[in-house]
Amino acid sequence: MSDFEEKLQRAIQRGKQFRDADGESAGEQARTEEELRAIHSGLRNELAEHIEQCLRKLADHFPGFEFTTVLNEKGWGARISRDDLNLKAGNSRSDYSRLEILVRPFSDAHILEIATKGTIRNRESLNRTNFKFLNEADLETLRQMVDCVVLEFAEQFSAQR
Repeated sequence: MSDFEEKLQRAIQRGKQFRDADGESAGEQARTEEELRAIHSGLRNELAEHIEQCLRKLADHFPGFEFTTVLNEKGWGARISRDDLNLKAGNSRSDYSRLEILVRPFSDAHILEIATKGTIRNRESLNRTNFKFLNEADLETLRQMVDCVVLEFAEQFSAQR
């Protein structure tokens, strides 16, 4: 056999070993529907609590916001909202502001989805969805996502006041 053929055989062998090892790890990563539901439920509960804590703290820094826990078909989480009445000479206007962060229910996509809607003085400021696959999701990363959204809203709201 020539030198090239030996290298080719070794490359093919390494590829087969990699495929076999990759197949074993894929089997370990594949989880049953029940396991995924349990993971989602645990993360959802932890995140909903974290969302509530963050929004309560935000409401404490901006008096006038009303805090509400949200548990419905759209998800679990919390909302803060306020109505401000602007009285100017001969003109009155109501300004609505809110921030809602929800963890969506379990879906066949096997993701943990965090939906955010924010409005500042009648203008939509945030409308986004962040997600992580349940196999890859870790609580600390998800908490950081929530923290970033709350901090972004706080910065935008304080700039508008």
